[in-house]
Amino acid sequence: MKFFKPCLLVLCVLMTQFYAKSQSADVVSRAAYDSLLKRIEAVEAAQRDYANSDDVDGNTGATRGAQEKGGYKKKKSKVVLGFNKEYNDNEEFTKFRVGGYGEMWASYMDYGPNRFNAPYGSYREEKGRIAIPRFVLAGDYKFNRWFQMGAEIEFESGGTGSTFEYEIGTGSENGEAELEIEKGGEVALEQFHITATIFKELNVRAGHIIVPVGLTNSHHEPINFFGTRRPEGETKIIPSTWHETGLELFGSLGKGWYNFDYQLQVVTGLTADEFDRYDFVGGASQGIFEEDNFSCPAYVARVNYNGVPGLRVGGSWYYLRDAGKNAIKPYKYNSLSLPVRLYSADAEYKNKYVVARGNFLYGNVGNVDKLAKTAGFTGAKYTPIITSPSGMLSGTIPYHEAVSYAAEVGINIGAFIPSKKPIKILPFARYEYYNPQWKDDVKTSDPRTEVAMWTVGVNWFALPNLVVKLDWTTRHFGTDNPFRDNGYVVNGTKINTENDLSIGIAYVGWFAKK
Repeated sequence: MKFFKPCLLVLCVLMTQFYAKSQSADVVSRAAYDSLLKRIEAVEAAQRDYANSDDVDGNTGATRGAQEKGGYKKKKSKVVLGFNKEYNDNEEFTKFRVGGYGEMWASYMDYGPNRFNAPYGSYREEKGRIAIPRFVLAGDYKFNRWFQMGAEIEFESGGTGSTFEYEIGTGSENGEAELEIEKGGEVALEQFHITATIFKELNVRAGHIIVPVGLTNSHHEPINFFGTRRPEGETKIIPSTWHETGLELFGSLGKGWYNFDYQLQVVTGLTADEFDRYDFVGGASQGIFEEDNFSCPAYVARVNYNGVPGLRVGGSWYYLRDAGKNAIKPYKYNSLSLPVRLYSADAEYKNKYVVARGNFLYGNVGNVDKLAKTAGFTGAKYTPIITSPSGMLSGTIPYHEAVSYAAEVGINIGAFIPSKKPIKILPFARYEYYNPQWKDDVKTSDPRTEVAMWTVGVNWFALPNLVVKLDWTTRHFGTDNPFRDNGYVVNGTKINTENDLSIGIAYVGWFAKK
């Protein structure tokens, strides 16, 4: 009996603990059930929000996530599909993922292949065209919590092979046909880099990376612009998609209303061999040989302000001290210094009702007057300097300054339609102006390179990451006003307008992940 009271006490304690555990388990189960309901509601809300968002990043998803979040810090975010930048990098994938993007279009055109064949521009010719401009495979792989790899391989215009190519719309080729060892396009390594995610404010990336100059390069996936084709202005003046090999520092600074992200790069510079009067430095990116020239690297900086919900304002800067030092035969430029400076500013605002974008790009190449006076040598093809009867310089020397600016706005009429499922249909309008021969002191500019254009159309998002596009484009030349008559060349001949009616489809997304 002397052990009865202690035993009874121990039994009471054990029963009390068992009851407490059972009650705790019941509370946990109820809490888990409530958490699951909240999670389902959050997923449904995120899907609705994502259906009204088309923000896709210019880098592969994992590396961009590291840039915006800084390493692998846990953070609540939207559940999204595709290359959207607003995701939790830990939740999106744990080891690897494979995806890509692509686009295709068909067009009716009322003009010939080359506006530089005659003073009046392209001759009238009705024709249809269909193309698959690009198909890109992308992948991200996490080695561990600190290091990850990103890569993109682009198949452009059907890939490679042996074919006859008919050059369209380029002044230097002048509409000629030639046999080339390619299938109308190329297979290119667009990105390949290793990223070290240190912390939010500072991360490091090394390899083949996107050069974030201009709006199109920074956000080049096909659901990030309204038209069936990429905006023309930037792609006619600078490389697009522009990718070089080098080193990058990036990160995100501040919180809330004071949030900025930045990118600082040292990359392979442009080469003076590929300067051109028709596309400024648009074809001057290196990469035609197994090794790139790194004698004179370029320096790139970009800053984005993200503090206001729905608004992003960015700017970029590019400086190359001497493009001649990156030439195939740099001694040809020994007596010259050919600095390249590029400045861009862009902005985007969007909510469930409206998407608006605008961008400005200015480029400057120094000492082109000295290059023009170098007898028998004009750069890209080592052709002699020839002056045409109209007083315009032929050949491949770039003009001293080039400029491009554009704005577009789309209204989501689907947001005004009552529906249980999100509807996203955006009629839009876009204005563009560009001129690769904007200003120079020694040459007479060609009005056929000065382009003002309107594009109007509609985008229907059949899925959050798949869009069907329809648009009409009209180009006017020698003017900055597409509603005014075209400009005139020296002999007074009016330049023909160019018109396109196009339909296209584009997608972006991840196919598999772990």
